[in-house]
Amino acid sequence: MPTPETDRATATEASDNAAAAVASAQRGGTRVRMDKVTKAFGDHVVLDDLDLDIAPGEKVVVIGPSGSGKTTILRTLMTLEPIDAGHIRIGDDYLYHVRKGDDLVRAKESHVREVRDRIGMVFQHFHLFPHMTVRKNITLGPVKSKGVARDRANARAEELLEMVGLADKVDAYPAALSGGQKQRVAIARALAMEPEVMLFDEVTSALDPELVGEVLNVLRTLATETTMTMILVTHEMGFAREIGDRLLMFDQGRIVEEGPPEQLFGAPQEERTRTFLEAVLGE
Repeated sequence: MPTPETDRATATEASDNAAAAVASAQRGGTRVRMDKVTKAFGDHVVLDDLDLDIAPGEKVVVIGPSGSGKTTILRTLMTLEPIDAGHIRIGDDYLYHVRKGDDLVRAKESHVREVRDRIGMVFQHFHLFPHMTVRKNITLGPVKSKGVARDRANARAEELLEMVGLADKVDAYPAALSGGQKQRVAIARALAMEPEVMLFDEVTSALDPELVGEVLNVLRTLATETTMTMILVTHEMGFAREIGDRLLMFDQGRIVEEGPPEQLFGAPQEERTRTFLEAVLGE
C-alpha cells in the first residue's frame, strides 16, 4: 500500500517534468465570460445576475462560505446545471446560445457539447471507473469522444501519469490507489482531453490531511507553468494566496469582493470578506 511519504516524494520529483508534459496536452488559455448569469433552485437564487470576466491564462480562485454558490459557477460552465438567464462565452463562442441574425437563441445540444469539450473539470470526488485500469480511465475520453488513436492516447496517458508522479500505476485499478493518487489520476484524465479551461472544485476536500500536499503540488505546477485558464474553488487559503492571479470572495450568489491575493488577505475592503477570512484563518 502507498504511504503519504512515498506519495509526496514521488509527486515532488515528477513536478520538474510537468510543464513539458502538459505543454502538448493543452491548446492555450481562453477567455471565460459570464454575463448576467442567474441560476436558481426553486426560490433559492444561487447565482444572482453574475458578471465575471476571466482573461486567457488567468488563474482565478473562488473562496467563500459553503452554500454560497461557488461550485455552481463551475457546474454551469460544465453544463451540469443549465443557467436560467444570462450568457456564458468560452473564447468567442457562446456556450448555451448561438447568434441568429441580431438575436441570441438557445443552441442545439451538439453546439453545447462542442464548446463544453474545451473545458475540463476535476471534482471533489474522483469519479474514476473502478472496473478500469488507470490507463483505461485516462484514455477512454480521448478515444471515444475525440477519436484519438489508441496508441497515441496510451502514450499521452503515460506522459501525464509521469507528470503527476504515478508512472508506475498505469495498469493499477483505482481500488489499489490512495485518495491522493486517485485525485492525481483524475487530474491526468482531465488533461488528456486537451482543455483550454480547467475547473477545480475543492479537489483536496475529500482527502486525508496528509495527502493534500501531493495534489496541491500538481495544481501548483499547472498554475505556474502552463497557459491554461484555471478556475479553482478551494478552502485551502494558503494555496489560494500562493497561486491565484485574482481572488473572488463569493457569498449569496454574488461576488462580494475581488482583487489580487495580497489585497484580499492583507487589506480586505468588505466586512463580509474580513469576517470570513477571520473565521477560516482563525485570526
